[in-house]
Amino acid sequence: MNAHADEGKDPAAICRGLIRRSATAVLATAEREAEGWPYASLVQVAAAHDGTPLLLLSDLADHTKNFMRDGRVSLLFDGTRGLDNPLTGARATLQGRIRLLADSEPDMRLKRRYLARHPEAAGYAGFADFKFYAVNAERLHLVAGFGRISWMPATSVLLDAARTGTLAEEEEDIVAHMNADHADAVDLYARAADPDTVLGWRMTGIDPEGADLRRDGRATRLDFAGLVTDGASARLELVRLVRDLRSKLGA
Repeated sequence: MNAHADEGKDPAAICRGLIRRSATAVLATAEREAEGWPYASLVQVAAAHDGTPLLLLSDLADHTKNFMRDGRVSLLFDGTRGLDNPLTGARATLQGRIRLLADSEPDMRLKRRYLARHPEAAGYAGFADFKFYAVNAERLHLVAGFGRISWMPATSVLLDAARTGTLAEEEEDIVAHMNADHADAVDLYARAADPDTVLGWRMTGIDPEGADLRRDGRATRLDFAGLVTDGASARLELVRLVRDLRSKLGA
């Protein structure tokens, strides 16, 4: 991992990148029966198109019992794994309020997006005590190496509706089409992250800033050069990437 990959990047973009790439995060809640002591636990996460974190949690877990009393939570996203000196890497703390996802179509898309990111969680999602949540961010704290520390309001980090367009409504069709008709392109995208990777990757999601890929228990991400907002602009970017990657990798 390159500790200097984020140098020169906008802090808000670094935060969103951490959220989008993270499969897990540390969830902090206030202990309900211990005078508000902080309680931290490891959770699986996914991200909505605007960057909002998504969770699937059990009613029986201590963190759930805690935030049912006090809905203020924090999530730590760690981008330091694999570095010789972890303190040179980026990490972001998101503070916000947790909300239960509803059965409306927009929220149902978020639930499906989470399960596409974490297919092994599908069994838990069928249990009565497991529920889906989103964390409505209020502010974020980024540490991206020595001297690169900043607080940001969530409004400067999350993408607004004008920048996400209709892509969320079209996502499932795009992903299904890529996996069914362009499996070779999906494998090529994975090779961009690891030239020696084996074949058999699948696209699990696409958002305005990139696409998520998975093979068995491994996951990687394809970053776009710019924002895409709908199926048409996504297609143009995916085709451009295939052309550029074939030239670069000699595929």
